[in-house]
Amino acid sequence: MSLNILAVDDSKTMRDLLHAALAPQGFDVSLAEDGVHGLETLKEMTPPDVIITDINMPKLDGFGFIEGVREQQNYRGTPILVLTTESAPELKMRARDAGATGWIVKPFDKDKLIAAIRRVAN
Repeated sequence: MSLNILAVDDSKTMRDLLHAALAPQGFDVSLAEDGVHGLETLKEMTPPDVIITDINMPKLDGFGFIEGVREQQNYRGTPILVLTTESAPELKMRARDAGATGWIVKPFDKDKLIAAIRRVAN
């Protein structure tokens, strides 16, 4: 099953790693470099089945990005996975309150990430 994924991260290396991990699995991966670019990309792409976002980014951080996605009627139910180096419980709670579906700490395990994507996409 091919899934459309939007991955938002300010690190080019992390975007490249995500693409390298997901594309061979048959996922259609769109990439954005910050929250503003992520919202712009969302408007231009086939609606994603799952969104992956970092928290610490310039212009618009992950919390603002999640809130921006959730404000759009078409994406209120789209699963959003946070992929970040942060692990503080208060940040997880803030992300959940903003509308995040799940939280994965970097560095990510490819197989666990793919399993999480498949789990929330159903």
